[in-house]
Amino acid sequence: MATSGTTAFTLDLSEIIEEAYERIGMEFRSGYDYKTARRSLDLLMLEWQNRGLNMWAVKNATENLVAGTASYTLTPEKLDVIECSFRQGSGTSQSDLTMRRISVSEYAHITNKLTTGRPIQFYVEQTDDGITLNLWPVPESSDYSINYWYFDRIEDTGKPASNNMEVPVRYLPCLVSGLAYYLALKTPTAMQMAPALKQVYEEQWMLAADSAREKASIFIQPGGYGTI
Repeated sequence: MATSGTTAFTLDLSEIIEEAYERIGMEFRSGYDYKTARRSLDLLMLEWQNRGLNMWAVKNATENLVAGTASYTLTPEKLDVIECSFRQGSGTSQSDLTMRRISVSEYAHITNKLTTGRPIQFYVEQTDDGITLNLWPVPESSDYSINYWYFDRIEDTGKPASNNMEVPVRYLPCLVSGLAYYLALKTPTAMQMAPALKQVYEEQWMLAADSAREKASIFIQPGGYGTI
């Protein structure tokens, strides 16, 4: 049996849009067809980010701390912080200590927010421009840093039709299905297909999301209960 011997299949922007239009019984022809499909794709990427944690969009970064500074505004592409560790030293003497994420209510109830020391807790403040990390206690030294894992914003489509989307190749079936559904919603002749396209899209999303879920084992140990 002869096979190609390659595993490099992907779709560029024009091919994704063409496939989606074909699924709603239309041909991708005009410049406006391309423009409106790109807009729908960008909206679809925002929807994916609202659906929850995409493991392939999780990235790592560090932030140097400044003595006496409690709040650190992160760059706009960082949508949320998942895990954060206090880091001391470097090289072979480097050590990380896990910090606990607290809610706005817990942070608000801290009596003295200016207490200095080694940060052990962080509160993620959501703003229109991005997120701000508020640390407690306030760093007492500039020799410290924090190492954190964050949820990264998916890149925009961009204008060139030769662009690729910033998604794993296994997500392409879901991407095309989602775009076909979005296009059907704003195409009068295809609107009656929207419910069926929505179902296909959701099925493809479940398959893709399951393939990208965390595979590490989880161990649950009872404990921490007081004596009655």
